[in-house]
Amino acid sequence: MTLRIDVLTIFPEYFTIPLQTSLLGKAINEGIMKVHVHNIRNFAKDKHKTVDDTPYGGGPGMVMKCEPIFEAVESLRDKNSLEHVILLSPAGQVLTQDKVKELSQLRDFVLICGRYEGVDERIVENIVTEEISIGDYVLSGGELPALVVIEAVSRMLPGVVGEWESITNDSLYNGLLSYPQYTKPVEFRGMKVPEVLVSGNHVQIKKWREEQSLLRTKKKRPDLLKKYEERKKTENKEIG
Repeated sequence: MTLRIDVLTIFPEYFTIPLQTSLLGKAINEGIMKVHVHNIRNFAKDKHKTVDDTPYGGGPGMVMKCEPIFEAVESLRDKNSLEHVILLSPAGQVLTQDKVKELSQLRDFVLICGRYEGVDERIVENIVTEEISIGDYVLSGGELPALVVIEAVSRMLPGVVGEWESITNDSLYNGLLSYPQYTKPVEFRGMKVPEVLVSGNHVQIKKWREEQSLLRTKKKRPDLLKKYEERKKTENKEIG
């Protein structure tokens, strides 16, 4: 099954190079996923292709209008199920690896890239099925978050990354940070690679990596370790 992603934006050129590069380009060229970028301005009715206006009630900035976004989404009815219409928004659920896995199992979804002071709330209430944020900070628009979602999801699709073990060893795949990595030379300026990694003992290497993953997470992201431990407790109760 090929995953289809439709992106609605007023800056389609933002996506041109990233979607042609590296693993994303491979995924699209090989038909593993299809990403269609649509210019919201094409659905504006006036001669100036206006997609924003001043906010009712006053205040700074501009708000993205209902009409172009409604029509842009509705134009996809014969191509996309429209069961998952996602607004990239600071009000959304923060993107996690679990969410990425969930999105990768879908047959299609839509990403709406907001701009300015945001979108008219009627869009959120009537078209959007969920909102996603990539973090608690401010960006100029939803284009970069959309690319983050696309990139992260693409890695979960079979055939995109050469070795699936590379995926399962990624930080956060199982809820923890990945173990430390080393490569040649074995010694650099007096700094040596841990002996266990060059020992050839794969049982000990696996044990070391699991321990280091836990220690690294405890040191750098204790919040992740807490969530991991809570999830494990829940899973053990369900098994019991």
